[in-house]
Amino acid sequence: MKTLYLMRHAKSSWSFDELSDQERPLNDRGRDDAPRMGQALAARHIVPDLIVSSPAVRAMSTAVLVARELKYASANIVVEPGIYQADLDDLLAIIRALPDTAQSVLLTGHNPTLTDVANYLSPSPLSSEMPTAGVICLRFQTEAWAEVKQANAEFYFFDCPKNVG
Repeated sequence: MKTLYLMRHAKSSWSFDELSDQERPLNDRGRDDAPRMGQALAARHIVPDLIVSSPAVRAMSTAVLVARELKYASANIVVEPGIYQADLDDLLAIIRALPDTAQSVLLTGHNPTLTDVANYLSPSPLSSEMPTAGVICLRFQTEAWAEVKQANAEFYFFDCPKNVG
């Protein structure tokens, strides 16, 4: 069985006009929400085998703050450049190329693609866009990431900062 946690980066700041989109940091709320979501995952006894993140500062910061709460070494976070501007097909290809040695993966990225992928793979689509710092967990009845699809998926949970802590 494979378990996928799709997490949208926490709330980012728009206060720095000189920064590129990829360089935007988390704002105060984002710096509070990311560890809180990490704590919610830890309360479920979740420690992913692998954390993969977009290289965008806001996504990496989210991944690092969550990893800290999960006692996952931030040095082991894999930066996947393709996540940053991925569309549905791109992100599915990234997921399906994950190493089969990892049974559970937390992937931190961006909307609208994360919502699109969640709705494409989940037998229980989200009723709205995934909020910042939201996490959806899907489990797949397969031993290979290449075989991940809705037909072998099980919706496990959806959490967001409003619903935890």
